Amino acid sequence: MTDSPKSNITREGSENLDSTLRPETWDEYVGQKNTKENLRILLTAARERGHAAEHVLLYGPPGLGKTTLAHLISKTLGTSMKITSGPAIERVGDLAAILTNLSPGDVLFIDEIHRLSKSIEEVLYPAMESGVLDIIIGKGPSARTVQLELPPFTMVAATTRISLLSSPLRSRFSGGTFRLDFYKEEEISTILKRSASLLSVDIDDNMLLNIAKRCRSTPRTANYLLKRCRDLAQLENKDIDTEIVNKTFELLEIDKKGLTKTDREVLEIIIHKFNGGPVGLSTIAAATGEEASTIEDVIEPYLIRHGLLERTPRGRTASPEAYSHVQI
Repeated sequence: MTDSPKSNITREGSENLDSTLRPETWDEYVGQKNTKENLRILLTAARERGHAAEHVLLYGPPGLGKTTLAHLISKTLGTSMKITSGPAIERVGDLAAILTNLSPGDVLFIDEIHRLSKSIEEVLYPAMESGVLDIIIGKGPSARTVQLELPPFTMVAATTRISLLSSPLRSRFSGGTFRLDFYKEEEISTILKRSASLLSVDIDDNMLLNIAKRCRSTPRTANYLLKRCRDLAQLENKDIDTEIVNKTFELLEIDKKGLTKTDREVLEIIIHKFNGGPVGLSTIAAATGEEASTIEDVIEPYLIRHGLLERTPRGRTASPEAYSHVQI
């Protein structure tokens, strides 16, 4: 069965929506002031010299704009960008195919670089440092090494878990390692105002601030919440007012602190089943049915940052603020 024209239009619009909201210039990119300034100096100097910029590593929680920065780096250098991810590069041959197809000055963006295997990392070392690719052909006594010259390129890598990168790999990012910070509510509101304009959504500043307070200080989440408010307003044929915004949060089960249902479940389990802790990560994961890595990388940082959860040598404990919040 073929799709109707209407379904094709809907699917294409959905695929392009996130890229539509992505900032196109450095001025449109809100926040991360120090990182932006350091990158501006690095890239401008490299372009004026006519050289490929040095390799850059970006790290921080998901949704803070690492991919967007990679796009802006490529635009600033005036070159093409090839995109891949750590899990997608399974064999040395996969990496060799990507590197040998680069044009001079291209930007290679590797997302989730912490998920590269050690054998792939070792091939990357000479590629990043000396611009050569060492490939071993054959096995045993007849094996030989072939060295391929690579065009000058700039690698931009992103990771949410920089501790999983080996020291030799981290040291190859001679252009700098930059940590992306969580956003302030005012910065999120500015981002949402631009997104609302691009989505042709009529919403006042108070509603934008209301969304900004519940988006976990993350632009990606803020844009997601704005789109869900837009959808509900469209179906109910209303403007995005307090009623629509609050109903959207109620449907998504997001409370006034920005906690999701899973966030609250973690706190409730620690408080009610384990008397507030301390309790180990694996026990919390078993009790909630969530992966331990999801709790550690996604849920815990937000709870800790808002003083609801504490990490101790003996395990996780709920703070007095968590007791007050769970009782609400």
